[in-house]
Amino acid sequence: MTTTPPDHDPAPVTDDWREDCAPRRVLDLFATKWTSMVLHTLDARHEGGARTGVLHRSLPGISKKMLTQTLRDMETSGLILRDVLATMPPAVEYSLTPLGRRFVEPVNLLYDWGRTNADALDAFGPGPAPRRSAKRPKTD
Repeated sequence: MTTTPPDHDPAPVTDDWREDCAPRRVLDLFATKWTSMVLHTLDARHEGGARTGVLHRSLPGISKKMLTQTLRDMETSGLILRDVLATMPPAVEYSLTPLGRRFVEPVNLLYDWGRTNADALDAFGPGPAPRRSAKRPKTD
């Protein structure tokens, strides 16, 4: 005798798993690898705040365009504040908000876990190769 499976998912959808639930929104903050790296860098290397150029030099492999987009997204998410300094020429400094300081705590835990378990991560094989700019042939 065969039974037919029900036409619906037996587990009811709860508020914990809605598309806009808190766990999914947290994962959205990790949508790019750079968000966590910018948070970690601001916290660990720059005492919570740094100018754009300093951040760019602190994050090998990120393009200026990607850094700018990541910083904009992080500002929109409430993780950092953007402060235009009254200098000549004008400069911009980014600093962690209270929410950003709270969010960097689990990020730092993950980074510490990665350092502690580097051998296990190495077993997966090499990480992504660094991007190199292709040399263009000279044209006369």
